[in-house]
Parts: sequence; structure tokens; C-alpha cells
Amino acid sequence: MFKKILLGYDGSKGAWAALEKAAELARLTGGTLVVLTVYRHHSMLEASLSMVRGSEEKGAHLDDVMRAVAREEAEAAKAHAQELGVASVQAFIKTGPYARTIVSFARDKDCDLIVLGSRGLGSSEGYMLGSVSHKVTSLTDVPVLVI
Repeated sequence: MFKKILLGYDGSKGAWAALEKAAELARLTGGTLVVLTVYRHHSMLEASLSMVRGSEEKGAHLDDVMRAVAREEAEAAKAHAQELGVASVQAFIKTGPYARTIVSFARDKDCDLIVLGSRGLGSSEGYMLGSVSHKVTSLTDVPVLVI
């Protein structure tokens, strides 16, 4: 059935529910669960306006902080999937536009199912342009399960 399931994961309640469903499917089918956390690159202007301040001594920038948070989320999802009995789990992080990054990653990794939460941690951009899950369904030929 499904050999490689891509889970778009951002740490939200919706993503947590999607993780549990994706883990169940991977366990039942014996497939691989691929966890992808996408974070957005911030411009220098956005970084200068941010309330998140990195340590100048350590050279931390907003992108470094975002990358670290994304890594923590992806690894936490991977650990939970393993606790739920999924034998093969991989975790990745990428930067870019959320929906397009998920779709291109699914294509590059030959995933045959994409699982997403219906609501995530998205910004106000989601209200104006549509949710990530809606965009993913319109950009891919891969089946999408929205939880």
C-alpha cells in the first residue's frame, strides 16, 4: 500500500494528530515514515524587528534559532513515532515556502502519501492565501491525507 509516508510536521495540535495517524498507517503498512519540518527564512529586516535575539558572541541569528527549533520538532516527532511502534522513521528539516517545499520534498523522496494537519502554526499568510494543507493538495499528484 503506502511504502513511504511524508508527514509535514510543525509541532501544532493538528500536526500532532497527523503524526499519530501517519504513524498508525506506517506501522500497519510496514512503510517508512518521513517527517519533514519546514521553517521560513527571515530577511535581515524581519530579523532586525524580531523579538528573538541571538547571542552576538555566539553568532546566532534568527535563522539559526528557527533551524534549531525545527530540528527539535522533527526529532520529537521521530521519537514519538518510534514510541508508537514505527520501525522506520526519518526526520528532515528544510527552509522555504511551506507548501512548495513539502511538495518538492515528497517528489524528491518518492513519497506515495503526504499527511498533514488541517491547521498548523502558520502565520496570517494562511488566512489571505489559504492554508498549507489546501495549497499542498492543489500542487501535488501524490495523495494527501489531511487530519
